[in-house]
Amino acid sequence: MHVIVHLIQLHPDTDPAAFESWVRTVDYVTCPELPSVRAFSVQRAVHTEGEPWQYFEIIHVSGHSEFEADMRTPTFASLVSAFDTMASVVQEFAGVRLDPGYLAA
Repeated sequence: MHVIVHLIQLHPDTDPAAFESWVRTVDYVTCPELPSVRAFSVQRAVHTEGEPWQYFEIIHVSGHSEFEADMRTPTFASLVSAFDTMASVVQEFAGVRLDPGYLAA
C-alpha cells in the first residue's frame, strides 16, 4: 500500500476550528468517492513553535497511478479548491508500507 503524507500550513486568516470542521464534514465524507483512497486522516500537530505547519495528513492509497486518476476527477478538484482557500501543503513525501505493519487488536 502506498502512503502519502502532507504537511499543512493554514493561511493566516483561516480559523483552525473552521478548517477542522471542513475536514470532518467534507474531506472525510468525500473519501468514499475516491476509489484509490483506502484510509485518510488529518492530525493536528503537536510541536514546538516556529514550524511552518500546523497539521499533517496521511493518505493510504491502493497505488500511485490509481490516485493520480482520482486526482483528475471533479470530486477531487472540488476538495482542492476548498482546501486552497484555507491552507497550503508545505511539504509532501510518499512511500510504500513495509507489510504487514502492526495494528493493535
